[in-house]
Amino acid sequence: VKVKIPFGNKYLDAVFSVPEKKPTYGVILTHGAGGDMNFPQLVSLAACLASRGILCLRFTCKGLNIAYRTKAFKTVVEYLKLSDDYKLLGVFLAGRSMGSRAAASVIRQLSQEGDDDFIQGLVCLSYPLHRPKLQSKLRDEDLLFIRCPVLFVSGSADEMCEKQLLEGVASRMKAPKKIHWIDKANHGMAVKGRATEDVMEEINAQVFSWLRENIELEHK
Repeated sequence: VKVKIPFGNKYLDAVFSVPEKKPTYGVILTHGAGGDMNFPQLVSLAACLASRGILCLRFTCKGLNIAYRTKAFKTVVEYLKLSDDYKLLGVFLAGRSMGSRAAASVIRQLSQEGDDDFIQGLVCLSYPLHRPKLQSKLRDEDLLFIRCPVLFVSGSADEMCEKQLLEGVASRMKAPKKIHWIDKANHGMAVKGRATEDVMEEINAQVFSWLRENIELEHK
């Protein structure tokens, strides 16, 4: 289902992947610095989640400024929260690369405003912890503030997320967190000698099982 979400004096293009049964939880998903919501990994994940009963709303926001991307993401969260078509109990924010930074930033802002009960968790695909070869400047400030559960799915050969550095940041985080390493994958999740579909299936399976665990915890 295609929708246009009002954002300032413009609109954000978005697509709902809707499960057959009425969903109670949703995921909002966005892309990295390049590309858009039709990036194959996002399309694959959205289809996987919808087929398993989780609503997925993915959107495009082309700005390369992190504050702008964060503002757009926040607008989409509000839109879904107030939606009459889908009455959800909660939502998980997810993004690829820069999109996951924007998602983390939104969660931090909402928690500082005391308005984060709708948000159940954060999924970071290829979180860009640092620029290539610039390991001294870590983009970890938002992560250290977050309290809701966080899942990282990263390639062990990601040039923007050195393994030891992410593990170090995770050990300092106050949130419940899990890291799943895709062996030998780079920032784009490509692995030499492995089919793209195969890597996507691994990512989708990890994300879905983590979502299911956290939704079950919510209901206990």
